[in-house]
Amino acid sequence: MPKLIGKTNNKYYLFLDDIPLIGHIAFGVIDRATNVIQVRPTTICPLNCIFCSVDAGPFSRYRQSEYIVDPNLLVKWVRKVVDIKKGEVIEALIDGVGDPMSYQWIDRLVENLKSFIPRVAIETHGYNLTKALVKSLERVGLDRINLSIDTLDAEKARILQGSSWYDVKRVKELAEFIAKETSIDLHITPVWIPGINDNDINDIIEWGLSIGIGKRFPPFGIQKYEVHKYGRKIPHVKSPSWREFRIFLKNLEKKYGIDLYYKKLDFDIHRTKYRVEPRYAINDVVKVYISSPGWLKGEAIAVDESGEAVITIVNVEDMKIIGKRAKVKIIKNSNSIYIARLI
Repeated sequence: MPKLIGKTNNKYYLFLDDIPLIGHIAFGVIDRATNVIQVRPTTICPLNCIFCSVDAGPFSRYRQSEYIVDPNLLVKWVRKVVDIKKGEVIEALIDGVGDPMSYQWIDRLVENLKSFIPRVAIETHGYNLTKALVKSLERVGLDRINLSIDTLDAEKARILQGSSWYDVKRVKELAEFIAKETSIDLHITPVWIPGINDNDINDIIEWGLSIGIGKRFPPFGIQKYEVHKYGRKIPHVKSPSWREFRIFLKNLEKKYGIDLYYKKLDFDIHRTKYRVEPRYAINDVVKVYISSPGWLKGEAIAVDESGEAVITIVNVEDMKIIGKRAKVKIIKNSNSIYIARLI
């Protein structure tokens, strides 16, 4: 069961070394019925981006817990999913509701995944990167880094990343090192925030093209600013409509002669015949063991009797239920990610 390794500012830090890793959005393995599976080793992020859709970072308002997954346990569950999908998996994308580069075993994880998955990529803001870590990741076979960088302007970057110590110049230099001096491909993924970094996106595209990103994969994956229930909202800034986003990308595509709309970007991703089949449907009643505080406030994590799935219990008023057995009713199930209420 999860082990408490620390508690600061009323937030639990939990190490997961004996818990199912299918069923939760914040950690473990997620199969969305494609040939790319998501691998989530940690929820921790050092930044406090003012537009963060998952409220990550030290100053999170909604999070109750942060998780770190044992690397051996994580690889074990990735293998389970790969076996279920009968050889259809082409890529493991190490991403998360934190920054995967905060994970202390990241190079070891990549090495283990590369032993049975053809392609491994990592999403990151890049602040935890060093040249030594980059070289280690190259040595173990990392294929691609998806780098989130939203402006090249130093002051604006500190504001957007919500951290006075953030140094975009350092991240930029590391990106150039990756592109020019390693075999790792670089895919740059800025978030477009209308009225905030419109011109910055142009600067990022010009810079990225000048350093030679996108050797094997599309060079850019521009993201749309979205406002989520438990995310952060920039005051007086609305999320653009998909039509507005499409027009913005079309203008950039015309200017730079490259594809930017996500439906045009070819990562060889497609639907698969096999998938992790859901164990539970909405309204199913499940017997569980409640193992730890949940990711967000008012949540707890439970394990089903089979030991094959984790379930998030919402609207928990008293954490004294931890360590007890209970019955829950499933109220949401998407891609075998389970949300339930106590009965």
